[in-house]
Amino acid sequence: MSHSPADTRLPGLGLAVAIAVAAFVLGKVGWFLANGISVLTLSIVLGMIVGNTLYPRIAASSAAGVTFSKQYLLRAGIILYGFRLTFQDIGRIGVAGVLIDAIVLSSTFVLAVVIGTRVFGLDRKTAMLIGAGSSICGAAAVMAAEPVVRGRAEQVTVAVATVVVFGTLAIFLYPALFHLNARIMLLPVSATAYGLYAGSTIHEVAQVVAAGNAISDAAANTAVIVKMTRVMMLAPFLIVLAAYLARRSDVDGATSSSGGQKSRPAPVPWFAVIFVAVAGFNSLALLPAGVVAGIIDADTMLLATAMAALGLSTHLSAIRMAGVKPLALAATLFIWLVVGGAAINVGVAALLR
Repeated sequence: MSHSPADTRLPGLGLAVAIAVAAFVLGKVGWFLANGISVLTLSIVLGMIVGNTLYPRIAASSAAGVTFSKQYLLRAGIILYGFRLTFQDIGRIGVAGVLIDAIVLSSTFVLAVVIGTRVFGLDRKTAMLIGAGSSICGAAAVMAAEPVVRGRAEQVTVAVATVVVFGTLAIFLYPALFHLNARIMLLPVSATAYGLYAGSTIHEVAQVVAAGNAISDAAANTAVIVKMTRVMMLAPFLIVLAAYLARRSDVDGATSSSGGQKSRPAPVPWFAVIFVAVAGFNSLALLPAGVVAGIIDADTMLLATAMAALGLSTHLSAIRMAGVKPLALAATLFIWLVVGGAAINVGVAALLR
């Protein structure tokens, strides 16, 4: 008896959804909320635990659904992410906020690729994925960049892990720096300026919320708006990255030996274009707030399921083989975000004063 594609996907899809639901339950625990540990982070961790214990025994029957979750549910989740944003958010932070976000994003990603490949000897895909996570919006950016750079599951997981480590550190470091600065008065930093700094340099949205709330509501509100503006830059970033990789593969194909096979160009990330269109639609406020909130919850479920599937297909042995170099690159980028990000914030503020 033949099975439809949907039938073959059900076991793996069901397993990924079950892990995502477990992550939602854990995500409501006070300790995780207080420390900015998001549902997406919990999903990939739980997925890895199951993936390296139970999953190998059922991989044959579950692989189709897990692959479906990693590919199609991920793209759907990125598209619906647009309902978290409005173009009005950009207007609230002004030219300075947009310029700071753009400089932080571009400088961090370029540093990741250059230092990652030339100093730490990482492969270009891993360096790009770590750079995307550090420069834009953490795990969601890593997952969104994966279809463009065609990274392997272990490369994506290593990149996500670095975001978790240093983003969590930022939750505690940034408020400490704010209070230290208040005592020694090195820089004239208001709660709003702190929010701009945190939103433009901390990895994950959940981590930005936690670091902002540690200071004040004003700091948290500014930080989230700046962060979501940075998230909106994900789409143009992916389009530029896809064009760069396509051009690079064309050059590589032209300069390779005549017997070599030319590599396929990077795909146009249409899901990123639709993501911006969704944000634009959301800016019109045509849907009731309750409906938008429901869509955001569904979107988090889609992304959590994709993260769970990624964790299921990640082998710890592959991560161990990656060694300390990805962590060293992420640490270098974190230092850049803390120190260089502060310099960018101060410099742009002085320039536009």
